[in-house]
Amino acid sequence: MKNQRLGVFSGMGMVFANMIGAGVFLSTGFMMAQDMNAGQILLAWFVGMLIAMTGAKAYSGLVQLVPQSGGEYRFLSALIHPALGYFAGWASLLIGFSAPIAICAMATGAFAGTLHSEVNTTLIAALVILALTAAHAVGMRISITAQNLLVVVKIILLLGFIIAGLAFGSNTWPEWTPPNTSDGFPLGSFMINLFYIAFAFSGWNAAIYAASEFKNPKRDVPRAMVLGCLAVGVLYLLVNWIFVANLTPEQAAVVFTYETDRITLGHLIMQNILGDTGAACMSIFAIIAFISSASAMTFLGPRVYAAMAKDGFLPTALKGKEGIPPAGAVLLQGVISLLLVLAYQLQEALSSVGAILTLFSALTVFSLFWICFKRKEYPRPAPLVLIAGGLFLIISVIMLYFGFSGLLTLNLWVGISILAALLGYYIAKRKRASDSSD
Repeated sequence: MKNQRLGVFSGMGMVFANMIGAGVFLSTGFMMAQDMNAGQILLAWFVGMLIAMTGAKAYSGLVQLVPQSGGEYRFLSALIHPALGYFAGWASLLIGFSAPIAICAMATGAFAGTLHSEVNTTLIAALVILALTAAHAVGMRISITAQNLLVVVKIILLLGFIIAGLAFGSNTWPEWTPPNTSDGFPLGSFMINLFYIAFAFSGWNAAIYAASEFKNPKRDVPRAMVLGCLAVGVLYLLVNWIFVANLTPEQAAVVFTYETDRITLGHLIMQNILGDTGAACMSIFAIIAFISSASAMTFLGPRVYAAMAKDGFLPTALKGKEGIPPAGAVLLQGVISLLLVLAYQLQEALSSVGAILTLFSALTVFSLFWICFKRKEYPRPAPLVLIAGGLFLIISVIMLYFGFSGLLTLNLWVGISILAALLGYYIAKRKRASDSSD
């Protein structure tokens, strides 16, 4: 088929583009400046990689059952219930893709401002969204070429940072202690910080959103997820070793002023190694990373809305045509992202996004076990897939317990999202019934 042009490397590129962003250059700073020591921080990132890897393996089993585009929307709709899939689809539109695109675009403008003081942040953000929307709406070849080029540049810059940090920085075990030390293991803080790490790892499932456009989705999508996630996890561990070995909690506290100063832990490292030139290089890396992430989300998100349109839950104009990008869905996402840029303060409402992404991933993995008891028409997933899924669910449930207990806004945010999604599903279902009876 004409639209099945993606392979393993393109899928890995989607994973790289979605996963690697500013999160890895900020999260450790919050941990160091509060109550976690170097060993606990590295353990947290290793656990984060384990969670992502088990999730990728579990999702590989889901792709074998439903090798179609649409991500969590498609899996939950097919394997559990369309209402749950509809909720996941709307969450993808507003939380999973459009809002992060707006944040990445604004961050691009902000980091551009660190290179030149006369930059208009909002204008840069709007231009980034418009350019990416146009690139991913006009044709598949341009879309994939632009995305792969951004990923290659991003990986080169990240490897350059790691090489510089390992070659010119300290590689001895750090002796600093966090400001708020405790006698025992800080379990509550450890679990809460896993949400920030989960946000930094989010994107390990990127390839599933365009599964129908792969040459061999049952083979290529699982390989792209597992290999891409493993590679990024190793890079993340190296980056965080550089942070804990070369910075103190006092220095790492700079992340608390990130919103105004746009200084990450990477800036501190590169400033120490190469001076102002190094800090400028870090800003350039941040700009490329944000544009690449926004580009990947601009490519992938519309595949969810197109799938919803084909099922009658969104206007038919969004489903697109065979073999070309769903231009209507791309434009819808771009418009929503532009509106969010103009109301940038809404970023505060996204503080719980890591928890919400974890919730939907856990529900999706749960469908593996649901079909074992409720959907006998599907083949039973492989034992290794079920083991990986079980581990992912156990860790996710523990994280969500601490999240709902410790993040006061999470309960309200999830509750409002559920009510809005159920209302939308009811209206869409009534409309579909009305259209079918005419």
